[in-house]
Amino acid sequence: MTRDKINKTLSPPPLFIVISGPSGVGKDAALDKMKKAGFPFHYVLTATTRPKRQGERDGVDYQFLSEEKFRQMIKTNQFLEWAKVYGNYYGVPKREIKEALKAGLDTIVKVDVQGATTIKQILPDAVFIFLMPPSIGELANRLKQRHGLSSPDLDLRLNKAQEEIESLPLFDYVVISHTDGLDLTVTQINAIVTAEKCRLKPRVVTL
Repeated sequence: MTRDKINKTLSPPPLFIVISGPSGVGKDAALDKMKKAGFPFHYVLTATTRPKRQGERDGVDYQFLSEEKFRQMIKTNQFLEWAKVYGNYYGVPKREIKEALKAGLDTIVKVDVQGATTIKQILPDAVFIFLMPPSIGELANRLKQRHGLSSPDLDLRLNKAQEEIESLPLFDYVVISHTDGLDLTVTQINAIVTAEKCRLKPRVVTL
């Protein structure tokens, strides 16, 4: 093996990692834990038209946009994927991903299962990780605590979660997200990234 080939093997291309799963499964909590732990990833900020929740900050938790601004970005093809979920728009900006990958940074984006399905069609060599609740009952408890949902709204989200779990074959990995096991969830995500870096045939994502 030549020196160039050795160097290429030891320096695999940056990964594009898609974290998905049902609403309330703990996607935000896992990513927040990873950020605080100092994992060397670029975290793509999702754009949304939904109102800020208590404690959320624009440019830190999400890009909070007006519906008019969001629609304009749709028209100018600035999103990798976008969707309207529970009455609000969510989208993944292309430019941020392109710049991060060009800089050689492993890049993580959080999307719902519908968004992951779209990205899979566009970037099949991304790494797709599904966060799974330990049970539907546990997911129901989390949604009640987080959103204070009424019974009809709770039933709607739980039914959607059941449908989303049926999309597991789309993903490369599944991680069980326990309420009291956030450290383990983060450790497993990082282990997946480490394993991907050891592939003899690395994934190459071009956007």
